[in-house]
Amino acid sequence: MSQPTVILATASYDHTIRFWEAKSGRCYRTIQYPDSQVNRLEITPDKRYLAAAGNPHIRLFDVNSNSPQPVMSYDSHTNNVMAVGFQCDGNWMYSGSEDGTVKIWDLRAPGCQREYESRAAVNTVVLHPNQTELISGDQNGNIRVWDLTANSCSCELVPEVDTAVRSLTVMWDGSLVVAANNHGTCYVWRLLRGTQTMTNFEPLHKLQAHTGYILKCLLSPEFCEPHRYLATASSDHTVKIWNVDGFTLEKTLIGHQRWVWDCVFSVDGAYLITASSDTTARLWSMSTGEDIKVYQGHHKATICCALHDGAEPATS
Repeated sequence: MSQPTVILATASYDHTIRFWEAKSGRCYRTIQYPDSQVNRLEITPDKRYLAAAGNPHIRLFDVNSNSPQPVMSYDSHTNNVMAVGFQCDGNWMYSGSEDGTVKIWDLRAPGCQREYESRAAVNTVVLHPNQTELISGDQNGNIRVWDLTANSCSCELVPEVDTAVRSLTVMWDGSLVVAANNHGTCYVWRLLRGTQTMTNFEPLHKLQAHTGYILKCLLSPEFCEPHRYLATASSDHTVKIWNVDGFTLEKTLIGHQRWVWDCVFSVDGAYLITASSDTTARLWSMSTGEDIKVYQGHHKATICCALHDGAEPATS
């Protein structure tokens, strides 16, 4: 089976994962996922595998096979896995769970290689572009930086006490980090390299983005330059696009009928895919703010999406 150039996947409370032809909107493969809902999807940098974060496991599926069975299962979390992602060369995977832990997995070996205790349900984890720090956000409002070289927590922040951090995003060049919370607020920090290797957070902006929950925040990718955007997806049924230069509102994407749970930019930042409780995923043009494709096929809330439309990383 030939490799699709664009891989778009969605997962829903209907216990399925669907793969779509991005241009036509046709669903070409459905994987049954009976064991739990899927909280997060992520595609490996080489486009070979799709990771599905469930409860309490992570399953890896072959993108190019028609097999309904996962090629690997990662099983040491004890509650919902809310975050999953990959190191840039695809050598290892990280995850965060409502069991209060952040874990690192070597993809070539079974079992978890490392574990960090957050002491509260972890909602979001991102990997710093330097590939040596993980940043996690939890239900108690804590943001923690885990230094993978020193194998310890190097920094702790609480932007708003007892307000869950739902989503974190880091600018591709490591210059900014944004945290979105249950009060519809985004906290923005400049990331500064300290005298040691430790990253320091310098408060830059507080953005009251939505009146409802922000379920996902996402900064635009490198090839979107010189434009820099922040997308915020909310329980108020909208996605807002903010210009990072001054955090002014550029566009409000209107069309979803229910909560918008997830969003992902195309590699050049020209498009945004969103996933919503209204059962659909949508493809939006960033230039017009219009939805140009609706992906219909799930019959319950669609809560996560993954897109890989870029070139594969050069193998060293």
